[in-house]
Amino acid sequence: MNWEPVIGLEIHVQLKTKTKMFCRCAAGFGAGENTQTCPVCLGFPGALPVMNRRAVEWTIKLGLALDCEIAGHAVFARKNYFYPDLPKGYQISQYDLPSCIDGKVLLPTAEGDRVIGIVRAHLEEDAAKTVHVGGRSGRIGGADASLVDYNRGGTPLVEIVTAPDIRSADEAKRFLQLLRQTIVELGISDAEMEKGTLRVDANVSVRPAGSDGLRTRTEIKNMNSFNFIARGIEAEVERQIGVWEAGDEVLQQTYDFDAGTGTLTARRSKEEADDYRYFPEPDLVPVEPAAELVDSIRAELPESPAARIRRIEPALDLERATVLVTGGLDRLWDETVAAGAGTVEAANVIANTVVGAGLDPTAVPAGELAKLVEARERIPRAAFDEAIAKLADSGFSAEPYLEQEAVSDAGELGPIVDRILEENPGQVAAYRGGKEGLLGFFVGQVMKETGGKANARVVSDLVREKLAG
Repeated sequence: MNWEPVIGLEIHVQLKTKTKMFCRCAAGFGAGENTQTCPVCLGFPGALPVMNRRAVEWTIKLGLALDCEIAGHAVFARKNYFYPDLPKGYQISQYDLPSCIDGKVLLPTAEGDRVIGIVRAHLEEDAAKTVHVGGRSGRIGGADASLVDYNRGGTPLVEIVTAPDIRSADEAKRFLQLLRQTIVELGISDAEMEKGTLRVDANVSVRPAGSDGLRTRTEIKNMNSFNFIARGIEAEVERQIGVWEAGDEVLQQTYDFDAGTGTLTARRSKEEADDYRYFPEPDLVPVEPAAELVDSIRAELPESPAARIRRIEPALDLERATVLVTGGLDRLWDETVAAGAGTVEAANVIANTVVGAGLDPTAVPAGELAKLVEARERIPRAAFDEAIAKLADSGFSAEPYLEQEAVSDAGELGPIVDRILEENPGQVAAYRGGKEGLLGFFVGQVMKETGGKANARVVSDLVREKLAG
């Protein structure tokens, strides 16, 4: 039987407001443990919450970017549960009346735009951070003790819930990359998984291909990179298919995914809404944004990443366009091409060499980069690499590097190529036996021999010619 994955995502986005959601404590990453707290975020008796207006506005902004309907009347509720990272014994969160509902994201694919539904985007306060010490993995299983840092508790958090519209691990990864870039460009969050400002849980089930019913789902938590999320989903899809094909039933549980071992560990049964005993927060008024406010925020929205992918795709291809946009590199590419660089050549240099050098794309002078892209085959590789490394330096000029010429004389390079081939008979035999990927090895050896001054394209042609003989 063929099986189809059914995947929905819960994405938690920590907003980068200066203060927390319901108090005036500083919000942010990196302060000493338990130094950004007060009676409100620590849940002291009698302490009352005061809503953060900026967080409300940014939630509306995100909702509009996700093509959501912005509710004229949203209500905060108390989500009751006990855990060490929740000192009040409840979390203030929007529940049945959230700020943003019924949205969608268009995910560009080779087969057309996939529509990923957004069920809701609701505003809440984050819980504190629990650090598990001892054991091998830093997870609760096998830990010797758990410590709680309450700095994060009370930070504004938006939870985005997708419809179960995603059909593969790769599609989930590409959707998240597109969503993250959307969030970053709105200026509302850094959305960095390693810092916990972007966290993702995946709800996964499988069903016979062609059917439209929904089977029991499980939730995968504690994944800290897009690649690990994709791997975790793939592992859970494979596990569930095995369960069903063995004649057993999938249980609704929460799993941890260990990227180091590729294993899934069941932690607990999945709670339902009734388990949390939601009720309206009595100390907060409803959120009722004026139509004028919503319109003014809508007017601030930039062109969406999905639209930019489709706009630049004809000049490149879908894969290159996606890499540029989701990496925040397409504006530099636009300016570099406008300055005279070739479209594909500029894309390759920016996505590989500029990123590899760790340069901030906003600090790179597009005009100077265009000169280097255009001259890439004419100047020595060492000169090109040095120029790229210094490209973001103040007052950088490409001219000194453009004055250098790569060695392109076949008569001068031929003996060097002959010697490299003679010194590596095993690789020569392997290449002639079909391992054509070794071409890069030979070119690299010649470049090393010439101190990076040879023209790589001329060397490549010479190697091919001599190995064909």
